[in-house]
Amino acid sequence: MKFAAVQHDIAWCDRQANFVHLSELIASAVDRGAEFVLLSETFSTGFAVESPDFAEEEGGPSSQFLLERARHHGVWIGGSCPEIPAESSADDRRPANTLVVAAPDGSVHRYRKIHPFTFGGEDRHVRPGTELVTITVGDLRVSLFVCYDLRFSDEFWQLARDTDVYLVPANWPEPRREHWMTLLRARAIENQAYVVGCNRVGSGGGLHYSGDSCILDPYGDVLASQRYGEGILLADVTADRVKEVRERFRFLPDRRS
Repeated sequence: MKFAAVQHDIAWCDRQANFVHLSELIASAVDRGAEFVLLSETFSTGFAVESPDFAEEEGGPSSQFLLERARHHGVWIGGSCPEIPAESSADDRRPANTLVVAAPDGSVHRYRKIHPFTFGGEDRHVRPGTELVTITVGDLRVSLFVCYDLRFSDEFWQLARDTDVYLVPANWPEPRREHWMTLLRARAIENQAYVVGCNRVGSGGGLHYSGDSCILDPYGDVLASQRYGEGILLADVTADRVKEVRERFRFLPDRRS
């Protein structure tokens, strides 16, 4: 399956502007053969956790945008957005930072970011998720994470034996870009799985983002990457490659936990 990481800028808290812009980028990715398109974390708002316009209801405009584009193009599309869970009580209307994955058949999968980014104040405005999520996409087992989750290797480890590819949409600022790139590669090498890291570019909330989106194979080799500027990264992802690497280098069976 051909995966695309769409490295894009984000208009701050302007959903409609982002939908218009991303529609063009998604169409371009599909024209280039993408069957799964990954957008950034908070693709429709930016990381505007303190804004009163940040949150939306589950199934709101951002997830509807993903669903409509997935149906229109007949592909899978994912990106994170701040959704207030449907089961929320009246006294807790905080959103979860939710990676929404829309399938071409109209089904939707959700992963709620387990680790709000305390350093950036996300923990004060966004509720943490509680469940790890792996979905089936064709013959691939795809595990879902968001940005800061990347620092917590134990959860990637928990899912490794049943994962072919990890998705990590992000808003990861440029000052810590070396951390981002190093951790992406570490997660691929230690778990012998593909990693698709999709980061934003541009500026927002007083921060600058360098992109550095990357698609890595199960050996940790870089299949596609880009620093700065908008772009579409493409790579073929196969379950056979994961199996080949794991059979040749039998590291996972040596784990003691």
